[in-house]
Amino acid sequence: MSPRSKLLFLLLVIVQAAHSVEEYVTRLFETFAPARLVAGLVSHDLALGFVVINAAFLAIGAWCYVGPVRAGGLAGRVAAVVWVAIELANSLGHITIAALSGAYFSGLLTAVLLLGTAVCLAISLLADRTRGKPVAVSTMESTR
Repeated sequence: MSPRSKLLFLLLVIVQAAHSVEEYVTRLFETFAPARLVAGLVSHDLALGFVVINAAFLAIGAWCYVGPVRAGGLAGRVAAVVWVAIELANSLGHITIAALSGAYFSGLLTAVLLLGTAVCLAISLLADRTRGKPVAVSTMESTR
């Protein structure tokens, strides 16, 4: 993994932290049934359950960065791709719900940042795959 991809992964985890704060402040766990369900699995106090789930998710992101992503091997690339997929789904979900309702939906502001960061990381990871590979060049002999 390139230094750029590693930095973008870290940025994605940081933006997710901001996203979690926005969702908490706007009380997503009270207004969105899936968030209510997941938070309720952890605690009867939905706010506490929501914080615990998000803290665990961010801890996993931090661990991925400190361990496999910084090491840069296959496990780091897999972790980064999984995070890209999760954050693309997360951000597009928030944006879609807001667009369909025609109003702000909890987490929308940082969802836009998540989408941009996830796309940038995806592009960087694709560039990492092609970097260093030999380019196939076709030679054609011209006949005169």
